[in-house]
Amino acid sequence: MNAQGLDQIPVTALKRVGPKLAERLHKLGIHTAADLLFHLPARYQDRSRLRALAELRDGDEALVEGVVEDAQIAHGRRRSLKVWLRDAAGGGLMLRFFHFSRAQMDGMRIGARLRCFGEVRQGPQTLEMVHPEVQYQPADAADGSAGGAAVDVPLTPIYPSTEGMQQITWRGLTDQALALLAAHPQALADLVPAVIAEPLGLPPLHEAIQTVHRPPADAPMQAPMQTQLRAQVQALVERSHPACLRLAFDEMLAHQLALRRLRAERRHLAAVGLAGDGALRGRLLAGLPFALTAAQRRVVDEIARDLAGTRPMMRLLQGDVGSGKTVVAALAALQAVECDRQVALMAPTELLAEQHRKSLAGWLGPLGLDIAWLSGRHKGAERAQVLARIAAGEARVIVGTHALFQQDVTFAALGLVIIDEQHRFGVHQRMALREKGAEQGRLPHQLIMTATPIPRSLAMAVYADLDLSVIDELPPGRTPIKTVAVPDSRRDEVIERVRKACAAGRQAYWVCTLVEESEALQAQAAEDAAADLRERLGGLRIGLVHGRVKAGEREPVMAAFAAGELDLLVATTVIEVGVDVPNASLMIIENPERLGLAQLHQLRGRVGRGSVESYCLLLYHAPLTAAARERLDILRRETSGFAIADADLRMRGAGEVLGTRQAGMAAFRLADPLRDKDLVRAAQQGADRLLADASPDGRARVTALIHRWLGDREDYGHV
Repeated sequence: MNAQGLDQIPVTALKRVGPKLAERLHKLGIHTAADLLFHLPARYQDRSRLRALAELRDGDEALVEGVVEDAQIAHGRRRSLKVWLRDAAGGGLMLRFFHFSRAQMDGMRIGARLRCFGEVRQGPQTLEMVHPEVQYQPADAADGSAGGAAVDVPLTPIYPSTEGMQQITWRGLTDQALALLAAHPQALADLVPAVIAEPLGLPPLHEAIQTVHRPPADAPMQAPMQTQLRAQVQALVERSHPACLRLAFDEMLAHQLALRRLRAERRHLAAVGLAGDGALRGRLLAGLPFALTAAQRRVVDEIARDLAGTRPMMRLLQGDVGSGKTVVAALAALQAVECDRQVALMAPTELLAEQHRKSLAGWLGPLGLDIAWLSGRHKGAERAQVLARIAAGEARVIVGTHALFQQDVTFAALGLVIIDEQHRFGVHQRMALREKGAEQGRLPHQLIMTATPIPRSLAMAVYADLDLSVIDELPPGRTPIKTVAVPDSRRDEVIERVRKACAAGRQAYWVCTLVEESEALQAQAAEDAAADLRERLGGLRIGLVHGRVKAGEREPVMAAFAAGELDLLVATTVIEVGVDVPNASLMIIENPERLGLAQLHQLRGRVGRGSVESYCLLLYHAPLTAAARERLDILRRETSGFAIADADLRMRGAGEVLGTRQAGMAAFRLADPLRDKDLVRAAQQGADRLLADASPDGRARVTALIHRWLGDREDYGHV
């Protein structure tokens, strides 16, 4: 077997991998035994210590042990077996089973000792585990509920998966790949030269892979060694173990290589220079009822210089909620229109696209520009008419959703693409829109906007192929939003506060969230809340908006709220972006503990858009997990999106904050540029060193490293 051996062994050569399983693996980009080794655990289940029942919190994954105090079948909406567990310290926990056999019932008789692993959730009356893994313990076993060693393998890896693949299957496959690696360590090429890797003092590649996939066993040992192992286990959970850092470095190195290669390629791309005469921009600025902030003027100048150049602009525009990104985008659009070029603005949702259309129509309409509008709901003759105007060049500014990059959309002369909330779009969607503007080897300019502030250090590591502009100043006159956390036991007081605010002539939002991602369940929650509030707030004009309301029906409700014809808008998180009602000064967010910091900050930004003092009430359900309590505390303290972004990064990691796990960008499997910031600089220097080697071997090494970590996702930068 040669040095590239594992790269050449197809997954079909492994035991129990038939055509159906191979197809599922191929969909995840796993074709060889080496690919399996780089399909790293997303997290671990820590079964190394028994937890006392009294210390459990909602959301914990825990190993517990106790004696059955009571067991009975409950006949509610769904028949279930309820088992009450109590440990020696006096703590209690409900186990609930919706599917159970007579043998299970007999095993969970009163007095039986059970060891269970599962996720703790808040039930109707108490904390519960639903369908935990159960082991039956001898009745005379020592009680370990105060905490202690529990199992031979302390950390169970949990792999990113797909429908039809269980974790036991992943462990069986990786066991086979690891066995091949153990027998032939040289069969997996270490693509990072020793001159780059050795100064970091990290373990060899094959050793790091073995440790991350199969953490060390918790065998009986002396106390000092046991303490040392516990520290290693904790380091693996926190991703600070040397094995994790070695793989994180390789991943960041591949990422930097891809970004630098993309940037080098872009030097050879061409675009039409769009200098413009400034006439339309001057008229817009003269007609605005406000003056641009210094930050907006700086960013407008940066974009104008890029547009005037003959290389495609690739600029990321960051700005906090309410910082005025849309007017900056409008000025960029006018610069392109001054040069007889078309502009396409793409937003991820119809609601946000509609808001952009209205804003642009208000500013550009008086200049004689009609804003074309294209979304998925345009059908038949109406759609054909819009497409004809775009193809003929009559429509200069086109706003839309993903419908803009569909095959039948043809532009006459697309000069500028503006993408809002870019992390919500997949790679190929953004690339498809760019390619629609390609003509005679020249590409359109691109402006990518996000209201999710990213610390500059992280942005330069993650978006190293983009130029960065930041609007770090809010318009004058904005009053900071006061944020208060209130338990839902005080719901009546909160409803009365809504009544008083609306009676005083203000408007309010009531936002509903659910644990489940189901749009249908979200909609039901909003409908139930709206019905309850209509009953309790008689006399108030209450509207309802959620994702299952058709756009044609939703728009009049939003328009009525914006016009002051509604007092209270009940909604799901569909209003997270793109709603601007200056008179709205109160927002209630139900169950905010279920949302991330960035989303909460976005929602809160729907109020505080006028000069009146605004409030955001976080109506949480007790008890809170430690992480949820920290999130709500941060939101209460901080009003700056950049400070919140820092906190969000610390709590969730770069991949989640940037949306890359959903959007198909260069999602980090293990690396976190914030946590591993000391490795970022080393990865940047290593990338420069590797790219300086122009030999065939050097180029092959770079290509192999990028492919190993990014696979076919390297093109995420071609946007």
